[in-house]
Amino acid sequence: MTAEEMMASMKAGLKDKTGKALEDWVKVVKASGIEKHGEQVTMLKTDHGLGHGHANFICQAAKGRFDADPSDMLDAQYTGKEKLRPVHDALVKYATSLGKDVEIGTKKTSVALRRSKNFAVIVPATKTRIDLGINLKGEPGTARQLDEKPGSMCTHKVRLETVADVDAEVKAWLKDAYGRA
Repeated sequence: MTAEEMMASMKAGLKDKTGKALEDWVKVVKASGIEKHGEQVTMLKTDHGLGHGHANFICQAAKGRFDADPSDMLDAQYTGKEKLRPVHDALVKYATSLGKDVEIGTKKTSVALRRSKNFAVIVPATKTRIDLGINLKGEPGTARQLDEKPGSMCTHKVRLETVADVDAEVKAWLKDAYGRA
């Protein structure tokens, strides 16, 4: 199931499982006056008996996170960082060549590359650098492939500044991570 299919399924089943449609729950969150996401989730769980997944989903919807167009979000990520967009495009082009099951999940500040799970994430970290997070659990880092802090979604990070940095070594790491996902 793709992320979009899972979201549609959760939205469709919300009324059956909770007695209210998503739009009604969004009104509850907005009427609460609570601004912080974690506090909103806690309120829905404590006051309304919702599970964490549903509460988080509702709070994300209340913040409008499902309303944004992925291409608009991607454009916003690279505003002021336009010279990095070709690096992003090269990474996505290579990742999608690995298999028809590769999904591109554009978020507000990153782009996830996933199969059955995320195998990499592209983050325009600065005006001059993309951080490519890669999931290669159990592999030691290298001088180029930095270990990420424990608990991070990705196990390694590679700093990329130009399309030339998306070389055979980076492609091999992506292919390995794809194979593990």
